[in-house]
Amino acid sequence: MLLGVIADDFTGAGDIANTLAKGLPGQGGLVVTQYLGVPKVKADRSVEAGVISLKTRSSPVEDAVEQSLAALEWLRNQGCEQFVFKYCSTFDSTPEGNIGPVAEALATALGVKGVIACPAFPTVGRTVHQGHLFVQDRLLSESSMRHHPLTPMTDSDIRRWLAQQTRDPVGLVNTEIVRSGSGAVRSALDAAAADGATMVICDASLDDDLVTLGRAAAGYRLITGGSGIAIGLPANFLRSGKAAGAVTAFCGVDGPEAILAGSCSAATRHQIAVHAAGHPIMALDIDAAMAGRLDVGAILEFAAAHRGNAPLIYSSDDPLEVERLQKRYGREKVAETLDDLFARTARSLVESGVSRLVVAGGETSGAVARALDLEALSIGPEIDPGVPILIGGKGRIALALKSGNFGAPDFFAKALKQLQQGQMK
Repeated sequence: MLLGVIADDFTGAGDIANTLAKGLPGQGGLVVTQYLGVPKVKADRSVEAGVISLKTRSSPVEDAVEQSLAALEWLRNQGCEQFVFKYCSTFDSTPEGNIGPVAEALATALGVKGVIACPAFPTVGRTVHQGHLFVQDRLLSESSMRHHPLTPMTDSDIRRWLAQQTRDPVGLVNTEIVRSGSGAVRSALDAAAADGATMVICDASLDDDLVTLGRAAAGYRLITGGSGIAIGLPANFLRSGKAAGAVTAFCGVDGPEAILAGSCSAATRHQIAVHAAGHPIMALDIDAAMAGRLDVGAILEFAAAHRGNAPLIYSSDDPLEVERLQKRYGREKVAETLDDLFARTARSLVESGVSRLVVAGGETSGAVARALDLEALSIGPEIDPGVPILIGGKGRIALALKSGNFGAPDFFAKALKQLQQGQMK
């Protein structure tokens, strides 16, 4: 294993695994495996990039740091030369963490400073300019992320936001430097390190900017960012001859299907509305779930009654209703209850024969993957930017696990079709 990735949620892990498996057009990517948590055994020798998916985005800081360091230790033992700490392209975090504390802990363990921090993912409209994060044409703080139920992002200046989470000063490599080439970027990172900065925000508004940052990062022990930061990394290993690279074949999985949506993002809510126009949907009664009166059996009956027509079960709701529920029951209690409900539902669906499963939401996806005991997943073709097909259960189960904000309006139906046919996008 050459490259090790520590991701703070499950869908983010699949996102960067997809990026590493694709690589640059015409150059190819790496042989990638995604792991659910820190594996207990050694990786297969064919794996060139290992992606460990954790559930640390909104966990207590101490837990996030401990789990991330455990993942780093396992990856080091597999022989990794370079490490990536992957977080969301909307920099999901609170003023206390967890991005800053985890990044600094990893940097300390590796003995490095001047570490790239770049959440940019231009393909889905996430760009960084002068240290400010944009979502499409809006500042992050003016986007729907301002009302995120777990990590409301109220400041677009991610240099300032990160500085609240870290001990050391935070540097900046602006667009002018990035456009001057990888050599200029390396000089700026080294200068920031000399000034005591552990983390350095790097501007990027084009994929070419990310390729430049990737080239500059060749040989650097630690990089942090969204999945976009990995665009140029496979080329470094392929160019050096250390990696052979390969394309994961996927012929499709037939059989019953279901969709589970736990994300409350604006994108997912719109996807649900689009899907509802031609397919059966079932809204979960959250008050009943909190009172323990929502029976998984009723959900299974709904899914079974509509097999073949892409049934969708969801808990997604608008921000005001989410806020009401959180105030009534407690934010963490609502999240735990729904994660458990989706986990039990997914397990029962698969036990009943479902072999194609689409899940929306990072926390929901992680809960589902754990419930299905999928310790290692192969990376298949990309469905939409940032969302690959995942193959588990020795090829018996095909999944699409997407971040709430990702995917086209018709993502759910399109994903099920590609899980069945195995076609490339």
